[in-house]
Amino acid sequence: MSKKQTAVVLGAQWGDEGKGKIVDVLSERYQVVARYAGGHNAGHTVIIQGKKFVLHLIPCGVLRPGCKGVIGNGVVVDPAALLSEIAMLKANGLPVDGQLFLSNRAQVILPYHRMIELAAETAPGRTKIGTTRRGIGPAYEDKVHRNGLRVVDLLNTALLRTHITNACHEKNQIAHALFGTEPLNPAKIYEEYARYADQIAPYVTDTAVLLNDAIRDGQSVMFEGSQGALLDIDHGTYPFVTSSSATAGGAVIGTGIGPTSIGTVIGVTQAYVTRVGEGPFPTEDHTSAGEELRERGQEFGATTGRPRRCGWLDLPLLRYSNMINGTEWLVITKLDVLDTLAEIPVCTHYRIDGVETDVIPADMAGYGKIEPVYQTLPGWQTSTVGANSFDTLPANAQKYLSFLQSESRAKIGMVSTGPDRDETFSLPEFAAATGEHQN
Repeated sequence: MSKKQTAVVLGAQWGDEGKGKIVDVLSERYQVVARYAGGHNAGHTVIIQGKKFVLHLIPCGVLRPGCKGVIGNGVVVDPAALLSEIAMLKANGLPVDGQLFLSNRAQVILPYHRMIELAAETAPGRTKIGTTRRGIGPAYEDKVHRNGLRVVDLLNTALLRTHITNACHEKNQIAHALFGTEPLNPAKIYEEYARYADQIAPYVTDTAVLLNDAIRDGQSVMFEGSQGALLDIDHGTYPFVTSSSATAGGAVIGTGIGPTSIGTVIGVTQAYVTRVGEGPFPTEDHTSAGEELRERGQEFGATTGRPRRCGWLDLPLLRYSNMINGTEWLVITKLDVLDTLAEIPVCTHYRIDGVETDVIPADMAGYGKIEPVYQTLPGWQTSTVGANSFDTLPANAQKYLSFLQSESRAKIGMVSTGPDRDETFSLPEFAAATGEHQN
């Protein structure tokens, strides 16, 4: 099998770049799609012939007949959320049984994780990270603390009862002492999660074996990131980050495949930039122009419904993301959102303490000193919706994309010009490299 038959697809900035749609489009070319990090804090929206599907845990590949969806060991799983998504897909006539696989090594989110996170985020004097309050961070904390519950343990009723009893004893005391939270009932939680275990059991397997067997047998495999690279726990805008490895390297530790199995990395970026929650955002636009981007792009969180912060493309950040991920290809989404603009600012570098630089600060104090330096490109003020090739785009839209490619240090492989699955086109070199129309 050619290494190019395996690919990591991830968000190049802070998430919400349109990965869900792109993974869905690309999944036509892949036989397996595996999710490797995050939890149900990541909402991936796919629109198929006008019908919207919002997935939080299940890989978008399951929307394609015959494409296997894998939830890897690096994901933290809320059983109730997973079962709700399964029910939604079945209600829409989509096959899940025999097509969806859950790692027996994935960590389980329990009610006390949500309790701890909610209390911490709302406590007076605490730094607000802007989490979704779904227990993601505390579940990863327990994992690293070697005190988590894995899916394989969820299926062991004796172990499950003991774990929940001991964990509630500890978490109830901590939450009450720190935040005054009322205690949770371990017996009630056990009964609930024992029922979940029975329903989830048919999907559970050793997904590392499944994926490595698939790769060895010559199947095409795509690894689906969650959130975005700049929310990575190590390489993102710390501490305003997620709790997992959102970069391409996370695909290795989050699924159990070796690094030499990854053929290419595909970064997804909007034609502008958005961010949900707290944290630095050098090119954020607080004027009516930013509001226009939000309204035209329908920039509201798929998981939370929160309005996204909007701003202009930040090339220093994009170059940094491409560097730490080894990004070969870029997918540009929501080009059509810029259709009405006469001029489009793009941040080409920073000025910090009067010195121009292309280096990303590591600390929040450094981000606070950033003055973005913009280059203004001419808009096209013509609709690009539904364009099906680079040549059919307006001349200034072509120039905009060519500029982004030359400055980002990655090749543009695909462009999205609308929300629907069909409003997307590949450039010839990318189509050939990823086996378009060949499954």
